[in-house]
Amino acid sequence: MTPDASMTTLDEVATGSTDGGGVSTSSTSERGVSTSWTDGMGSTSGGGGAVAIERRLEAILMVADEPQSLVHLATAVAHPLVDVREAILRLVADFDGVHGSVRRGFELREVAGGWRIYVRAEHDPVVADFVLTQNPSRLSQAALETLAVIAYKQPISRGAVASIRAVNVDSVVRTLLGRGLITEAFTDSETGAINYATTDLLLTQLGINSLDELPLISPLLADGANGFEDLP
Repeated sequence: MTPDASMTTLDEVATGSTDGGGVSTSSTSERGVSTSWTDGMGSTSGGGGAVAIERRLEAILMVADEPQSLVHLATAVAHPLVDVREAILRLVADFDGVHGSVRRGFELREVAGGWRIYVRAEHDPVVADFVLTQNPSRLSQAALETLAVIAYKQPISRGAVASIRAVNVDSVVRTLLGRGLITEAFTDSETGAINYATTDLLLTQLGINSLDELPLISPLLADGANGFEDLP
């Protein structure tokens, strides 16, 4: 998955796209609660509480544009945290087709401290093509390169980023700030330079929990160096 495809694809999919057999956003009182559902333990729920929680969580997650914490979800559906946690795990298994259900084109993934629906990796090419055709607005190559430097070297000043890229990055940094992908971490007390760091939004767009999950860049460098050269 390429970084620019991920940033557009994930954002679009989380707003509610489904495949032909996808999840309906119809009212749970009309469809979800009255339908029998078999959980991972083999028991079948009729119109009881378990299936109601799952359908309500499913509906919320289909329209959520950012990861939802268990506490937030529990508050939204007015159920105990432990019940919501178990319902989320059942939804994960259901979407994955673990117990004989249809494996969906999307998955429920835990990222950035919360849960959100994402397109499955194997469907990235077709979804990316669709999204880019419908919404061609995306980060430029210069913006992606600057974002990568900040992600791997943060916290880092604008001058240090410019030194690494050997170009002026003022306008690109403003773009990244405007997109909410980076933030002003702190101001150096001696030099007055603002140091930048990435935000949780970047983790969300990349579908990872922490910066530790960023891929190693050494295999991508011709000299095999372990990352960018240290700045003086």
